[in-house]
Amino acid sequence: MKTVEGNLNARHLQFALVVSKFNEFVTSRLEAGALETLKKHGAEDEKIQIVRVPGAFEIPLVARQVAASKQYDAVICLGAVIKGETAHFDLISTETSRGIAQASCETGIPIVFGVLTTNTAEQAVARTGTTDVDRGADAARTAIEMATLMKALHEKDRKTTGFL
Repeated sequence: MKTVEGNLNARHLQFALVVSKFNEFVTSRLEAGALETLKKHGAEDEKIQIVRVPGAFEIPLVARQVAASKQYDAVICLGAVIKGETAHFDLISTETSRGIAQASCETGIPIVFGVLTTNTAEQAVARTGTTDVDRGADAARTAIEMATLMKALHEKDRKTTGFL
């Protein structure tokens, strides 16, 4: 049995981060965790682009546009949707996750969901490296692994016919 999987070597890979400006007190921490992890695993500053969007709802469109450029091996989406008193939370959370998944499938580029959906601001902050949980770092590791996996699959596909 053969196994194909990615690894955590970000050297020579290009990444884009699409970061929501809304709830910046959370998203800036997610961004810092993602950047630190990318660099820890070999990503170079000049191969990382940050694109800022107004809010989480705008992430999918920009992530799709960035991925469709084929300039990046993976796109990391970072945002924070914190529940309020209206149904707005449910609508934004659902459409943001659906849009990110759709954009990834349409472009064939890994687009990683690093958007927090929490009931409180405290829960969001707790997931940004202030405890042992850092969802920005998690998103970066997922992006590296998916980018290297996709490269491995494409390389294997070029060498053999009928794979995938």
